[in-house]
This record gives sequence, structure tokens and C-alpha cells, in this order.
Amino acid sequence: MTSSTEAKNNRIIGASWVIPIDGDTHGSLLRAETATIHRDHGLLIVDGKIAQIAPYTELVAQAQQADPDIDVEFFADHIMLPGLVNCHGHAAMSLLRGFADDYALMPWLEQHIWPAESQWLNESFVRDGTTLAVAEMLLAGTTTFSDMYFFPEASAEVAESHGVRAQINFPIIEFSSNWASDTEEYFAKGLDLFDNYRHSKLVSVGFGPHAPYTVSDASFERVAVLAEEIDTHIQIHLQESAAEVADSVRDHGASPIERLHRLGVLGPRTQAVHLTQFNERDIELLAQSNTSAVHCPASNAKLASGYSAIKQLLAAGLHVGLGTDGAASNNTLDLFDSARLAALQAKLHSSDATALNATQSLHLATQGGANALGLGEQIGSLSIGKQADIIAIDTRQPGMQPVHNPISQLIYTQAGSAVNHVWIDGEAVVRSRELLNIDLAELLANTKAWRDKLAKR
Repeated sequence: MTSSTEAKNNRIIGASWVIPIDGDTHGSLLRAETATIHRDHGLLIVDGKIAQIAPYTELVAQAQQADPDIDVEFFADHIMLPGLVNCHGHAAMSLLRGFADDYALMPWLEQHIWPAESQWLNESFVRDGTTLAVAEMLLAGTTTFSDMYFFPEASAEVAESHGVRAQINFPIIEFSSNWASDTEEYFAKGLDLFDNYRHSKLVSVGFGPHAPYTVSDASFERVAVLAEEIDTHIQIHLQESAAEVADSVRDHGASPIERLHRLGVLGPRTQAVHLTQFNERDIELLAQSNTSAVHCPASNAKLASGYSAIKQLLAAGLHVGLGTDGAASNNTLDLFDSARLAALQAKLHSSDATALNATQSLHLATQGGANALGLGEQIGSLSIGKQADIIAIDTRQPGMQPVHNPISQLIYTQAGSAVNHVWIDGEAVVRSRELLNIDLAELLANTKAWRDKLAKR
């Protein structure tokens, strides 16, 4: 093994186990019992993309003939796989981790979160909170995250400056906030942000209408028209609780899904988050419109919002990904933890131990999530031509031994704490669990300062 020069664009990295992630289609995912696992393989990375996958020794011998100085590294006893895709969260709310636990959704929002945001939320809060979230997610193997929060320009800046792939959804809501005074200002600021990142390699910007109970018909219709016009995505909290559905039927004569269908919001650009409540008609509308679904098992459980029967969503042909939600309603941004919960909850709620096996759950956290965000052609698997977003898990610790089945170790143990190396676009951002682009001491000092401010509530 030679020492790596991180600035160098072409390199070979190998590991004892390489899991490329198979099955981009729904059918193969639903039937999946096992996945391809390569032993002692490597990846040739050229210009930030995966150029070749082959046995490590053969790949090195072949590449060194063309470039004797190419960087090569082999990580023994590591599992290499594509970086995880966190399909939903509120990154800056990391500063509210543990701030208000053990409440139902609406009391949590109305009595704790919204008052705290009204007092403290500003660009500095979002920048520091997002940096904290990015550090946590990188150290747990997430290389792409989707975010919905105020001051999205700060979130976008943090993601790009730290070399992380992000989908930023600027909020649309009918009441004023510290970021915007009215709906018109939300649209204006968000569209300016879209223009600013139109050509970014790492950051894309789309619409984040908060929820059916906080957004008007007129705003939804405008979102639908503009998203098609500028060809970008929409993410929305949808049918998160039984009360939300009941209120919609009372006020609009339809479920939130039926209402959004009427307003033209559902479609292949749209990502429906939570979906803890749905009936056959709802699933039919989601499937017909090719709307994606995002499952957030931890926050759904912690807020007692309900359970999303994702096997039904998958069976209907929807793209389904996983989200951690924000640290204020989950407390961890470890997507491996969410993948484990998704598998365990599916088995419990169906009384079927074979429901959502480890391979399927891993797919949801990688290629499934990429598909749900509309990024499936770029990321989600270790495939030739895709971006080299890669993580390496160190199995050399008691909680990950013995390794009978690497995929089982990833889903059913604490794999997030064993992420040792992370690359995005082929460039290292974590090496030996050290963050390369984030000053950890400065981050922790900023976080402590915010804790002291928030304690004055």
C-alpha cells in the first residue's frame, strides 16, 4: 500500500468486502434475499467517478502499467459500499437535540420547537447547526442528505464548502418566520437560491412546502407550476399523523394525498415524507403519479405519529428511501440506525420475520434513497460511471465480529459507529474517523455556546 495524496483525482481503493448494491428496480428489491458481495476487490476512480471494479491485485497491476504513480490503498477487514443517502431531515435542528423529548407531534411543535425557533433562529444558528449535522452524518456514513429548513442559503453553503452532496428544499409556509415575512418572500428567496446553485456539482435546490396543514391551495399550485418550469424537486411532510388526515377530510373533503393530487403537486419530482397513514386510494394516486416516498422510522415512532407500511408502498412500485428526520425528533442522524429500525419495525408490524430483510433495508439506505431523490443515475451504487461516493466500515471491533454476513453486520449491529473512511466525488472527507474538512474543536465550541443560549428559555 502506498500513502495517499488526497488532492490526487485518480486512485484505487480496495477492501476485504465490496458491496456494490444490486437491484435498481422495484421487482428485484422486493425479491432480494442476498446481494453481490465481492471479496478483495477494488475500485478505480477517475475524475471523481468509478471507472472499474475488479479484483484488487488485478486492478492495481493493470492500472500501474498505465500510471506507475497512481495512489493505491487496500483496507483489510473493511466493508466498502456506496455512501448512504439520507432522504429527509432538518440539519440545523441538531442544536435542538434533546431540547424537547417525549411529546406528541403537535405539542412538540407548537409548545417547544416553534417558540425556540422564533427566539433563536438566524443564519448563524443554521450554519452552526448544519455543520454539526454534516459532521455527524459523515462520521456515520451519509454522503448525501436532503434538507428542509429556514435560512437554506446557510445549509447550502455548509454542504458545498465541506464537500458534501445535498438536496436543499427551501421552505414554503403561510406564516412569517425569522427568514421570511410572507409567502411571497419565501418564494422569492428560494428561487434566488435555486439560481445561485444551478450549476453546483454537489448542491441542488428545490421546493419544501412544509405540510398540507401549513400551506394553502394557491401556494401548492404555484409550487407545482414552478417546479415543472425550472425542473426541480418538491419535498413535503405528508400524512404524518391520523389527526392530519382527519382534519383534511373535515376541511377539504379529501385526504391530503387526494388534495395534492387535485392541485397537481404529486408527480415524479415529488417526495412524500412520513406517510404513516394511507389507504388503497392514496397508494393508487401515489403510484399513478410516480411520487416517491421517504420513510422516517425513528421520528415516526418517537413522536407516536404512526407506522409507514413501506412494503405496501414498494409493492405498488414507488421509489422509497429512508430519512432520519431532524435530531430534535430522532436524536441521531445515523442512517444505519434508521435502516435497522426500518427492518425491525417491518417485521413487528407484519408479524413476519422475513419482512424487509437486511439486503432490502440496505438498498433503501443507498440506491433506494438515491432513486427517491431523483439522483439514481448519479449515486446509490458502486457502478461504473457513477460518482465515487464511497464509505468503508471497519469490522475490527467486538461488536462487529465475527463477520458471517457483511450485510447483516451493516444493518443489525452499530455499523454507523464503525465508519472509518468516506469519499465524495472520489475525494476523502473522512480518514480513520477524522473529519478532514471540519474543525472539530471549533464546531464543539460553537455547539456549546448555542446550548448555553438555548438553556435560557
